[in-house]
Amino acid sequence: MSQEFDADVIVVGGGPVGVGALALLGRLGLTAIGFEKETELWPTARAVHFDGEVMRVLQSLGIADELAKVTKPMTAMHMQNEAREKLVSVPTGQLGSQGWHDDVTFHQPDVERLLRGVVDESAGVELRCGVEVMHFENLDEGVRVTVRETDGSQGVYTARWLVGADGAKSFVRRSLDIGADKFGEDARWVVVDGHLHDSPGYEDDMIFLLHHTRPAMWIRLPGTRVRMEFLVMDEDDPEEIITPEAIERISHGVLPASQFEPERQAIYMFRGRIAKSWREGNVFLAGDAAHLAPPCFGQGLCAGLRDIANLAWKLDLVKRGQAKDSILDTYESERKPHAQFWVEQAVTAAGFLQTTNSEEAAHRDANIRANPMAAAPVSPPLGAGLHRGALDEQAGRLSVQSILTDDVRLDDMLGVRFVIAAQREVYEQLDQALRGRIEDSRDIVVLLDTAKNAQLLQASNASAVVVRPDRYIFGTASDSVELQDLIELLPLANIRHESACVYT
Repeated sequence: MSQEFDADVIVVGGGPVGVGALALLGRLGLTAIGFEKETELWPTARAVHFDGEVMRVLQSLGIADELAKVTKPMTAMHMQNEAREKLVSVPTGQLGSQGWHDDVTFHQPDVERLLRGVVDESAGVELRCGVEVMHFENLDEGVRVTVRETDGSQGVYTARWLVGADGAKSFVRRSLDIGADKFGEDARWVVVDGHLHDSPGYEDDMIFLLHHTRPAMWIRLPGTRVRMEFLVMDEDDPEEIITPEAIERISHGVLPASQFEPERQAIYMFRGRIAKSWREGNVFLAGDAAHLAPPCFGQGLCAGLRDIANLAWKLDLVKRGQAKDSILDTYESERKPHAQFWVEQAVTAAGFLQTTNSEEAAHRDANIRANPMAAAPVSPPLGAGLHRGALDEQAGRLSVQSILTDDVRLDDMLGVRFVIAAQREVYEQLDQALRGRIEDSRDIVVLLDTAKNAQLLQASNASAVVVRPDRYIFGTASDSVELQDLIELLPLANIRHESACVYT
């Protein structure tokens, strides 16, 4: 069927989520065309933070070494009140459970160049810049997309699926007339990005400045780059507040006009939104097209890259006839509650950050002192979908990634496949015919070596664990009977393909 289309997938939007989708699809062997109406890469930063999970997603694209050169692990974060008292301090410099630092900062154009490089080097996928999508329609078995080409002519393309990764003002979402649920109150903030030369700035890499006279945030980025954000107050002049002199004033001299070289000084809106629907026929929403959050936990772009990591391998299984189309409904059911958790957390954080009443601020400060751990929420499991869910407390949670004795991260050995990690005796007690089908499969890798699977089994508190291609846990087992039942639930039509791989 896919031979009738120009591509398996059309991606609308050439930002990091759209280009990340192209890269992941290409790695899986799907064909895809991305359309981006801008002709050049956006030159300034928007997102500046990744967590360990998203670094792991990007690792799967083979750019780990390059990422290390353009990212900066965060070493410390704190919250500071009006009296410059540290209400809570959070160390952030350690390697986390994902085999990466839990928090890293970056300059977005640097990361986007790496992603576009992966697309350029991948067969079957391409990004076409300067091409604007004018119209699209759902067909019974695909989509038809009309574009304005770079020369002004009209082009028509077809694909099995379309992914709308075209940002907060998504043309795809608006064309489908999909509304959004609002979380919290919108608020105007000044964002300032640039280079700070020969001036110390703040010592910690990230600071929530809970100053009721003007709430603000500080983030140190790679090299000499820094970002500060400031709440716009009612008395502010929108044009004056973004001048170098105003920035020096409201930063209390942290960004002096003589030593701060700005790249962006602009007013933008803190918003919390979740699209009411993420799928319409063969069209899916991802990234800011599906959800928006205030930047308090730096999860906006992280959530978008989680979206495409969840969707890409499911599209691959459907394309190859390994799973039914209905598996694609688990994209929204799994991702929407997870994204909503982070939107709600960010909205709550924005609410206490934006407090401008001195009495309310004092009450907030007391609550933070009494509940310091609430400052660092723990990522939730997926929503209901392609995992054992309530039947298994580990199912739907992110698996760990160990770093082996030769400094190799485990995922680099496994590829983007299902993983069966098990104690050897448990695996060898499986039905022989089933083991044969598993070991003939291109979609499964079996991990029996205790030097490689011990951390994964220990973290899962199980004798065996099945992990999905996106590194979320499908389910766990305590013996061979439970493991066999679990394997037979996998969304693979016949578990029989070429290129078996069993790590012994």
